[in-house]
Amino acid sequence: MTDCGCEAPEVKTAEERRILRLALGLNAAMAVIGGLAGWIGQSTGLLADALDMLADAAAYSIALLAIGRTALFKIRAATLSGTILLVLGIGILFEVGRRLIYGAEPLSEWMIGTAMLSLIVNLTVLRLLAPMKSGEVHLRATWLFTRADVVANLGVILAGLLVLWLRVPYPDFVIGTLIGLYVIKEAIEILRDARSEADE
Repeated sequence: MTDCGCEAPEVKTAEERRILRLALGLNAAMAVIGGLAGWIGQSTGLLADALDMLADAAAYSIALLAIGRTALFKIRAATLSGTILLVLGIGILFEVGRRLIYGAEPLSEWMIGTAMLSLIVNLTVLRLLAPMKSGEVHLRATWLFTRADVVANLGVILAGLLVLWLRVPYPDFVIGTLIGLYVIKEAIEILRDARSEADE
């Protein structure tokens, strides 16, 4: 009875739940912190990053609901995650355009400090999620979300340094646009992954 291996799926599921709950908490906290910092610091890069973290928190919530469910439910969960990310990516590009028209004065100190904190959080979450990058479709989506966040954090740090050096807001607009485009790319990748799973 003890050698049947029948307990392994339950242990794996419990571990997945623990990791996803931790990732959800960290991302939700950083979405709030990043959003406030982006608003105070007038940074489209930080606001874009915060929206991305919020999308991640939603993805982790969906992934938690999907654990132990049917393959169809998991495919739908990944599709919903990708759709949310796509909408937010388009929203980020809209916000960049709005700030280009009406102007903004991003504060480099807020950009660099907040992005460095987000980077630490995302590297921690990425390490926790590493075993899931080759797992089921809804779990692969969470890993892709976090990988995108790490790239975005590095971009915001670089943009903050350029804003500090050049004394112009355009690096912030550029990184906001790039994050938006990257988010859209990741969303399309997740949606394609989910569709390929559905076609099998």
